[in-house]
Amino acid sequence: MIEWIMAPFELGFQRRALLGGLIAAVMCSVVGTWLVLRGMSFFGDAFVHGVMPGIATAVLLDGNVYVGAAVAALVMLGGISLVHRATTLKEDTGIGLLFVGMMALGVVIISTSSSYTGSLTAILFGDALGVRPEHLWVQGIIAVIVVLAAVLLYRPLLTLSFSPAKAVSLGMRPGLTHVLLLMMIGAAVIGSFQAVGTVLVFGLLVGPPATAALLCRTVPTMMATAMVLGALSVSAGLVLSFHLGTAASATMALVPILLFFVVLAVRSAVSAVRGRRGRPGPGGSQSALGPEAAERTATRRVSA
Repeated sequence: MIEWIMAPFELGFQRRALLGGLIAAVMCSVVGTWLVLRGMSFFGDAFVHGVMPGIATAVLLDGNVYVGAAVAALVMLGGISLVHRATTLKEDTGIGLLFVGMMALGVVIISTSSSYTGSLTAILFGDALGVRPEHLWVQGIIAVIVVLAAVLLYRPLLTLSFSPAKAVSLGMRPGLTHVLLLMMIGAAVIGSFQAVGTVLVFGLLVGPPATAALLCRTVPTMMATAMVLGALSVSAGLVLSFHLGTAASATMALVPILLFFVVLAVRSAVSAVRGRRGRPGPGGSQSALGPEAAERTATRRVSA
């Protein structure tokens, strides 16, 4: 069994794929925790598609894809903010418009290339087995920035997520905190797309944190659990793709989604059994980190 698990990692490119996937899992779990808690999963999905034009342009011009993705991310943020501030429309309307518009623009740009199919596939679904050492260095730097930002912004993000009114009363700046969170999301997406592609990164961004939310009662444990689940998903995905001959990036993104539904099914079954015995399971049909428990946790930590 151990030999079966370790066999893929005897190859150098598989080890680089593992390291790149693990770095992506850490970034996505840290940022994804706040996405799940704040109900911003749709924004995460939109942002993932929004960087496509920048990456596509960089590929066509033989430029730096990270710079291209960063420029596209800034355009995405600016566009959403413009729609929200210049009209009476809600923010999710701007997100929806930019979601479709940026993705369509990316495909249009890629379609001008003679290697249209190959370029589109690489951008959308990534090439985990093609990760090079220089990619890992860039990923590592971005990951450090994201994690440091998460540590420094922990209290403002916690307060904003569960009690925006309290954030204002404490003199915090919810608007700035929200913008910084959006920038963290952009950084995580940019740092992860090489490993799993711009579309499939959403699996790591939401899957592990959503599963952790079913199991945990506090934000720190949820974030730590999400990191562990993300790392396990990446490792299992690479092992399975190696032995089954499936696409590595897609398999890595699929595992955390399957894991979520397995945990949900087991948790629901346990709750049903306990309910029949007159002992409701923890949290009932709600996530373990329910709104009331989460708000109490936020209030205690902010007041501390």
